[in-house]
Amino acid sequence: MDRRQVVHQLEQLYALQPERLSKQVRIEQALRQAITQQWPSGLRLPSHRQLAEALGVSRQTLALAVRTLLEEALLKTAHGQGTWTCRPVTASASPAGNTPLSVRARRVLDGPGASMIQSGAFVPGIPDIAQFPMRKWRQLYSSVTVPQNALLLSYSTGGYGPLKRAIRDFLARWRNLSCDIEQIIITDGTHNGIELCAMALADVGDTVAMESPCYWGARNVFTATGLEIQMLAWQPGQGHALPASPGPVKLAYLTGSHHYPLSVPTSAIDKQRLCDALTPAYIIEDDYEFNRDDHANLLFDPHSERHLLVGSFSKMMFPGLRLGYLVVPRHLAGPMNRLRSELFREGRMLDQAVLAQFIFDGDLDAWCRRIQRDYLGRQQVLHDQLRSLPQVRSVSPPTSAISLCLEFEPHINDVLIAQTLLKEHLIVRPLSPVCAKGDLRSGLVMGVGMLSGETLVREAQRLRRCLEALLR
Repeated sequence: MDRRQVVHQLEQLYALQPERLSKQVRIEQALRQAITQQWPSGLRLPSHRQLAEALGVSRQTLALAVRTLLEEALLKTAHGQGTWTCRPVTASASPAGNTPLSVRARRVLDGPGASMIQSGAFVPGIPDIAQFPMRKWRQLYSSVTVPQNALLLSYSTGGYGPLKRAIRDFLARWRNLSCDIEQIIITDGTHNGIELCAMALADVGDTVAMESPCYWGARNVFTATGLEIQMLAWQPGQGHALPASPGPVKLAYLTGSHHYPLSVPTSAIDKQRLCDALTPAYIIEDDYEFNRDDHANLLFDPHSERHLLVGSFSKMMFPGLRLGYLVVPRHLAGPMNRLRSELFREGRMLDQAVLAQFIFDGDLDAWCRRIQRDYLGRQQVLHDQLRSLPQVRSVSPPTSAISLCLEFEPHINDVLIAQTLLKEHLIVRPLSPVCAKGDLRSGLVMGVGMLSGETLVREAQRLRRCLEALLR
């Protein structure tokens, strides 16, 4: 590959990045995509001067972006020898003998997992981080990091009390739930909350019932903790398919008021009917995405002895926050809090203090109202572009969530389509890998968090043209 091709490909990728991002971040994302998807390892880059001129940025901006990629080990440099790529080695490229992993670990790695690409057009599961009020967030950090708050540098046994109060009040306003502060456990995101439930409430070999299609992250957590997974197909408006001969079920894991990945409302009546049939010892609801008016779809009861609710602020605010909550029955609050402390050694008091103040000041409510209105408009744009495509069975109705699901006719190879779209820098997730073996649905899961305005319209049109060609 000659240098002109390298420059041309980088220019194309740079032009595809959202214009609301800074030039440095756009360069970082363009370089990251080129290294992981297009360029071979060991490719020597043109000089900083050539690249800066081609992209229309200063050499200082380019140098800062390159430094980020050097820190991520995606680029290497040596004095007087230039800069060259260092493409990461995938798990499949490593000889099996060099990775003596456990059976559980191999089962997780063999299934669908987190993509190496976490930015780009229509990447699912990523909220709008460009519009988040970062200035206010930085100001809050400055306000809590004062000498009098030295205790915030210690362990947060049981979680930061003010944050628990803030979450209790937030759940009352947005989810119409009335729970005690003692029932709230602060977690390091949704996965941590699910893992705590699995380890506290089930033993290796116990069965957990999940919906098909499912959230892949939860399935991976249950696999890693040694649980047997029973997947039950769910159809909007039709309910869950029950197993022919249901065995004992220890946990039932269900999405909350809004199904992920199908991105449609759920039904509390349907979930109750399923739980009546399975009689699980405990019911975990994952409140992945929601709005202020859909709390009636929740099955969760804070006064029940077997209902748990897991939630995260990562999808509301920004992924790197990694703070969430778990609402548990009163009789489990003490033991599960102690178990969390023993297993994970709670910390991050500074982050918890900032988040608590962010909620108390009304900034989280204001942000949620604003960004959910934006998401609704963005989903409408994407929905209008995709609803008339051939071979499409349905498109999830526009909502205030960040995800949208396009369902194909069953014979369509959604994995191949997703791989083909990736070559066009359109990042989507196939539906079929998160369905049960007997559930033949196929489709694409996509997000609206990374695109807005004219960029969204342009990319939605490009996505429609690509899909038209592939589906015909």
